[in-house]
Amino acid sequence: MKLQNRRRRRRRLTWAAVVITCALAAGCAALAPPSLSLGTSVADAQRSLGASTGQYPLADGGTRLEYGRAPYGQQTWMFDFDAQGGFTRATQVLTEARFNRILKGMTSDELLTALGHPSEQSVIGLQRQTVWSYRFVGHFCQWFQVGLNAAGRVADTGYYPDPHCDHRDPAV
Repeated sequence: MKLQNRRRRRRRLTWAAVVITCALAAGCAALAPPSLSLGTSVADAQRSLGASTGQYPLADGGTRLEYGRAPYGQQTWMFDFDAQGGFTRATQVLTEARFNRILKGMTSDELLTALGHPSEQSVIGLQRQTVWSYRFVGHFCQWFQVGLNAAGRVADTGYYPDPHCDHRDPAV
């Protein structure tokens, strides 16, 4: 009887592990970029991926399509197309490495082309700045913020606590 109960319990645990693994895999797959074949046209990509959240001209004459994804806008995929309109690559741009490339003096158009639309925008009246906030997947509950001056140029950047996270002291 005890052996039979152990086997049932082990079977339930195995099934629970399978269900959890499948759920995690499905969640990760939802964050992966949709696949496009090299050379896919912009029109075919938009038919396949749906409406983009932004479209930007590239310096080489190509086009970049923005697809903001995931909860709270934590991922933004940029799909680049060459001057002939053929797909060349997809890049997840909401990363610390990309954030660190944002330089003082960049225009808001350059910022949009680099990172896409922010998760949130706010205005700081005293400093006369518009703040663009980007959520991203990271080890800490932070977001990246860019301060744009009245001329629409990057004045400053930084990492700050994300207000959607619970920052209460666990000792309280």
